[in-house]
Amino acid sequence: MANKLVGFVGLGIMGKPMAENLLEGGYPVVGYNRSPEPIDNLVSLGADRAETPQEVGERADITITCLSDSEVVEALILGDDGIIHGVTAGDTVVDMSTIRPTVAKQIADRLAEKGVSMLDAPISGGEEGAIDGTLSIMIGGSEETFEEHRDVFETVGETLTHCGTNGAGQVAKACNQIVVSVTMEAISEALVFAKKAGADLEAVVDAISGGAAGCWALDNRAPRMIRGNFNPGFFAAYQYKDLRIATDAGEAYGSPMPATELTHEMYKSMEEIGLGRDDTSGVIQVLERLAGTEARIEE
Repeated sequence: MANKLVGFVGLGIMGKPMAENLLEGGYPVVGYNRSPEPIDNLVSLGADRAETPQEVGERADITITCLSDSEVVEALILGDDGIIHGVTAGDTVVDMSTIRPTVAKQIADRLAEKGVSMLDAPISGGEEGAIDGTLSIMIGGSEETFEEHRDVFETVGETLTHCGTNGAGQVAKACNQIVVSVTMEAISEALVFAKKAGADLEAVVDAISGGAAGCWALDNRAPRMIRGNFNPGFFAAYQYKDLRIATDAGEAYGSPMPATELTHEMYKSMEEIGLGRDDTSGVIQVLERLAGTEARIEE
């Protein structure tokens, strides 16, 4: 049994299985979620319930947040009943959300005034990785603090990379989302083209998966896409939000992002036509509407 008490704020599609893995790993967990059902489920597995993020900070040695965007992270860490009002010197806060690098730095500075360490540690791997404990975690902040809590990270993730000072984890995550989303757009274009050209979609997926185009998205998403299965492993709305972070950062740093900007517009379209709660692979549906056909197989 681990002797550090872990707080967990944000029990959504990623956070809930991560918190469950911590419980299974022997860590006592105190949780908070704005909607009751996820925390009810976690309590049934042995966690304690907190009524506010502040209470989580008061009780936990290390407090993890996994939330939807920069504004929510700021509110639940720095707000009136936020984590900052509960933590004390020597505690650690780990934000595993995907937020703007500048916000990560600002929160770290505020916590440092209280002697509290902050790590920004965004994650990649989708719901499957959260369930299996195989997430890739990109960590910004003190390497010493990371090593102090490596055991916690190893319970929820498989690939752990310390990327630099506060904010560096979020920069790495923006890079990850650029590659993932542009790849998903490319796969979607390829599948719609194959359908329009009359090719066997399963054969195309098998053929290109075994060559230079082979990647995680082809192996894990393309077979679902051609069957019309867009149950979310990662919401398209979240991908849209992440791409806004990437393109805003590209603007701030003067880095050209032509493919990312185009892909950002495709995910914006998903949101606007009501598909934001579909999986990120559902971007193919925007192309299908433009092409007047669906890239599907019959079973």
